Amino acid sequence: VVMENNRDLLEILEEIDPSLLDYQDWINAGMALKHEGFTAADWDRWSARDPDRYKSGECFRKWDTFQGAFGSPVTAGTIVQLALDQGWQPSGSDRSMGVALSWDDIIGKKEELKIIDQHWVEGVDIAEPSDKGWDPAGELIKYLETLFESNDHVGYVTKSFERDGRHMPAKGHADRTAGQLIEALSKCKGDLGAVLGDYKQEVGAWIRFNPLDGQGVKDANVTDYRFALVESDAVDIEKQNAIIRELELPVACLVHSGNKSIHAIVRIDAADYAEYRKRVDYLYDVCQKNGLRIDTQNRNPSRLSRMPGVTRNGRKQFLIDTNIGKESWHEWHEWIEGINDDLPDPEALSEVWDNLPALSPPLIDGVLRQGHKMLLAGPSKAGKSYSLIGLSIGIAEGKSWLGWDCAKGRVLYVNLELDRASCLHRFRDVYKALGWTPANVKNIDIWNLRGKAVPMDKLAPKLIRRAQKRGYIAVIIDPIYKVITGDENSADQMAHFTNQFDKVCTELGSAVIYCHHHSKGYQGNKRSMDRASGSGVFARDPDVLLDLVELEIPEDMQARETEKAVASLINSYIFIKNPDYTKVAGGDLESEKQMRLHIKDALSNAQAKELEEKIQETKKSMAMRSAWRIDGTLREFPKFTPLDIYFDYPIHKIDTEGVLKNLMPESEKAPWQKGIEARKTPQENKKERVSALEIAYSKFELEGIEEITLNDLADEMEVSKQTVKRRIREHKGFEVTHEPGKDAIITRKG
Repeated sequence: VVMENNRDLLEILEEIDPSLLDYQDWINAGMALKHEGFTAADWDRWSARDPDRYKSGECFRKWDTFQGAFGSPVTAGTIVQLALDQGWQPSGSDRSMGVALSWDDIIGKKEELKIIDQHWVEGVDIAEPSDKGWDPAGELIKYLETLFESNDHVGYVTKSFERDGRHMPAKGHADRTAGQLIEALSKCKGDLGAVLGDYKQEVGAWIRFNPLDGQGVKDANVTDYRFALVESDAVDIEKQNAIIRELELPVACLVHSGNKSIHAIVRIDAADYAEYRKRVDYLYDVCQKNGLRIDTQNRNPSRLSRMPGVTRNGRKQFLIDTNIGKESWHEWHEWIEGINDDLPDPEALSEVWDNLPALSPPLIDGVLRQGHKMLLAGPSKAGKSYSLIGLSIGIAEGKSWLGWDCAKGRVLYVNLELDRASCLHRFRDVYKALGWTPANVKNIDIWNLRGKAVPMDKLAPKLIRRAQKRGYIAVIIDPIYKVITGDENSADQMAHFTNQFDKVCTELGSAVIYCHHHSKGYQGNKRSMDRASGSGVFARDPDVLLDLVELEIPEDMQARETEKAVASLINSYIFIKNPDYTKVAGGDLESEKQMRLHIKDALSNAQAKELEEKIQETKKSMAMRSAWRIDGTLREFPKFTPLDIYFDYPIHKIDTEGVLKNLMPESEKAPWQKGIEARKTPQENKKERVSALEIAYSKFELEGIEEITLNDLADEMEVSKQTVKRRIREHKGFEVTHEPGKDAIITRKG
């Protein structure tokens, strides 16, 4: 470790609490200081922060015994490690010392918190009040009125004892309220001892700055976490005064200690002890980085501070000022953060007008640029995951996705929902359905996190670390509800959540693509960008929003399309098996009935049987097929005409014939219109129930599942097991097999 100057190591040393070290670590700190050229006085000054173990002169005696260790001396690195072990985090400038980043450190976050240059700060003089004009009781009354409510119990100490040549405060009192003390002080005619008890003139007296419960003086007795103590005796007292004021600390009372430090009682106003600790840590961090080396033993809320209105070894402990700096913690915190943001400076357009930067190349032609964000939104059962798998493959192979050309490159698919085996099989199924050879399957990496997902603000740095040198041009996260940080209906919390995607884009230079579900309920009066569940931030944050809405296919259209698909299948099969057969023409090509007549002439019985199996598979597939419309909200490209597609498991296919163009999305129909369309005859309702069972069962068959259970069907159909049993009885084409201790198995008859 190389130190630019001695001050660097002393500042790090101040981050170490000597009372938390064992004897050997304390010795090692001294040896490191000597090795790096410091003095015994530096070690002694720091060691004195542990009053229970500090002995005057001990550091100087041991210093002379340190001879160094040949070959492996104790160096500055030991002090750095001791500071890290106690929670110190190096600032940006300190990182040049070679301290390694933690795996979970947030990359690119600037936390300098530095506002002033201590080397250019001029001290602000402090005038000690003259004996003639000084009102000790008035000073203490003003202190009490500033910090406490009249019914708050106040802890104070006037008694002391001597230990190892040092005067230490006794436990003191906490049995009176501020109101009682103020009343007594206002009548004491300047005799504080008559109210508080006499104190030793050479020692002074102490007071606690947070209210207590009257039962004790420990942290557990603190009733309100209002204030924290900022004290530093490592800087000239005039400079302390200047730094406190330039930092605009929200100081309620500024007290001269009667010695070489001033005590700033800083407004914290924490809701509980946990928040108090966080705010005090932040406060001390700001002070340390701006040249005010803090005595970190003063962190606890029940800490004693110097009482104004008394004398100490011939010098006064007095109020320097009250209510200076910012008015509240929140105002001060916002001011500090505002000064220390890592935002870029504004730039003059005139300076770049003739030399504009190049735009990021498209990732999805006409839709999304590399390094940008895209959200795919839609209801359940829309096949969003299959669509994103198809997009992953399109990018990996440099081919098209839903008709849009994709740039070729590496892609990371973050799987948060599926078990590993299911996810891997889906990729192969989609490749197979697309009819593509996996020539560039090496371009796809899958990060399986089912059951291991963490909130996005924790996941982002882990993702960045793993992906930093992989050269991904796209990161696909599916689905985001697994990693949402906070309440999805809260705009500010969702803004924080979506900012994590910006970090991934910025650090990796890759596009981030993710999917989210529609909100529940009627969607007809909503714009496409307002259908995604939760805060409007979801739709307004990404550069591209693709929204899926379902199209209701009328039964007669479904029947016609199924017939055409079967007729086309028969024609293709005949052409493959009997290319010399040329009698198919005209209207026969769209009629199942007419094409079945050709089967008898063109195919053998064995071929006809094989074809019949394919016909039934096609009918099942058509029954399962759903229709969708994709609408887009684009930031970088012109809006495209809404795209009509089919979800033909497991891939989406474009409606190239315009069959769906005149259909209205189910979600855009008014409730009254849905009600009229929903009126069906008992026969139609029965047919619909039987069809739903057939579609659900066929889905599992197509996925190759050998044992389809009653529970599987109930989950898929989103009904009860009892309802499934009734529909099986209506269908009459299934058998139910019961085995003890197992879920019922459903099989086809015959």
